[in-house]
Amino acid sequence: MNHQTLKYRAFLLLSVTLSILISSCENKIPVIPKSDLLTLPSLTAKDFKMTLTDSGRVQLEMFSPLVEKYDKAEPPYAEFRTGIKVVLYNGKDSAQARVTSRYAKCTNNNLWELRDSVVVINDKEERLETELLFWNQEKDLIYTDRFVKITSEDQITQGIGFESDSHLNRRKILRVTADIYLKNEE
Repeated sequence: MNHQTLKYRAFLLLSVTLSILISSCENKIPVIPKSDLLTLPSLTAKDFKMTLTDSGRVQLEMFSPLVEKYDKAEPPYAEFRTGIKVVLYNGKDSAQARVTSRYAKCTNNNLWELRDSVVVINDKEERLETELLFWNQEKDLIYTDRFVKITSEDQITQGIGFESDSHLNRRKILRVTADIYLKNEE
């Protein structure tokens, strides 16, 4: 082999080696699309407890195993995928109403959506059960267009559609389907 051929082979080998090294050392950082970032929660809290007071008196307590807040969504909202429990006091020493559901979502305009095994119990132990309930906090209005069941000490009322204040004091079932009286008059 002559000197010229050795130089050519060495140059060829060096060129191939460098091209392999350069292409294998390329630093590729994955780019996360902006739309994916918008789907991630901006805040996550486990074993969440919130107490709302007014002039030193407890108005409301809220509990949830997990809350996720989405500030970048339009409109922004908080989601309680593992359920929620709310106790309303309204300045009284004892609970005036209790609300539970297996799922809840709240938008920034204080409109709540409660789903899956929704139960509302007021201070008279009257119990509302439904699968979907909306609560407009500012208007103190709860409502649904779904099946509801209200159980009191002496009566069970069932129907479709419901409107009331959050304490079940001024309530109206839109279409009553059953009225069952539990105590017989003698």
